[in-house]
Amino acid sequence: MPKLLYFITEDWFFVSHFLPMAQAAQDAGYQVAVATRVRDEGERIKASGISVIPVESKRGSFNPLVAIGDFVQMFSILRAERPDVVHCIALRPILTGGVVAKLAGTKALVIAPTGLGYIWLKPGIVGRMIRGVVRYVIGSFLKSRGTHYLFENHEDPAVFGLDPDASNVVVVGGAGVGPSEFSVSVEPPVPPVRVAVVARMIWPKGIAEAVAAVRRARAFGTNVELDVYGQPDLLNPNSIPEETLRSWSSLLGVTWHGHTTDVAAVWRDHHVALFLSAYPEGLPRTLIEAAAAGRPIVTTDVTGCRELVRDGIEGLLVPPGDEEAAARALIKLATDPVLRGKLGAAARTRFEERFTVQAVKQRVGSLYQSLRSQ
Repeated sequence: MPKLLYFITEDWFFVSHFLPMAQAAQDAGYQVAVATRVRDEGERIKASGISVIPVESKRGSFNPLVAIGDFVQMFSILRAERPDVVHCIALRPILTGGVVAKLAGTKALVIAPTGLGYIWLKPGIVGRMIRGVVRYVIGSFLKSRGTHYLFENHEDPAVFGLDPDASNVVVVGGAGVGPSEFSVSVEPPVPPVRVAVVARMIWPKGIAEAVAAVRRARAFGTNVELDVYGQPDLLNPNSIPEETLRSWSSLLGVTWHGHTTDVAAVWRDHHVALFLSAYPEGLPRTLIEAAAAGRPIVTTDVTGCRELVRDGIEGLLVPPGDEEAAARALIKLATDPVLRGKLGAAARTRFEERFTVQAVKQRVGSLYQSLRSQ
């Protein structure tokens, strides 16, 4: 059997977003392995028939010594595994595993930037230099006959000088979720109108802006309440301290719940999804899940978010960082149940058109099949 090796930062990230892709690879006849930082999900990955190769790396660090350590680890893994296809997910594994795979002469390489992240927000000359290096490595150095690109939206390819319609570029609807996992349910009773944020607790995800927007809406007399679900990402330099989250949770109308394992229940119990990311996203899973559940969405007009949500159709788009605009959008939805129903129904339809797990598996499976014939 041909072998496909994933390089990805975290085991939980692989489980939450990419198990369907690995299953598509297995269906295409590949033996699958994943090299990742193993913490809590290693056994679950193994239960899916996937080999797990532990990798220790400090995500979020730009220390040259850390990068050298990553190269050494990945080179050793490639030499031991000898994969036919290497699939690198997210920028850091691309910049290390992708480069090692090319230097090692791997037959086929799949590059999957899942989002541009906080690197694209880093100010000054250092930020510009880092972005320039990333663009060059992904769009030029790694580009070859055996390289294919997997994006989650139609805007990111242009960042790297690529055509989204080119034969070596595949655009999929994010991670995808199963339609039956997030079935549409009747809205919970009102008042209050309940708003939920489901995300990692890092500053660029707009958690502070969400809290401020709800407080502004409440100040105008709108009966809305905010529930925040997610935990700090301690390896991310932009992680929100737990003390800050607890202080927000002490405010009237705001509650931080921490991590949840039942996101479907969140959307059954809430009226509106809120996600105010400040940076370019790939395609946030939280938006796909909310759309699948038939909930209207208020999100920022940034790459990735607007791939799913069109202003006035599936939800309302607001400028990043504009708490006032977000508050107005929440007030509009809170005071108009007919609009909420209309946008929520359109969100579910949009989800069914392109963002189901079956659609993602089909697109990725076709790519893997084509690599076998190269």
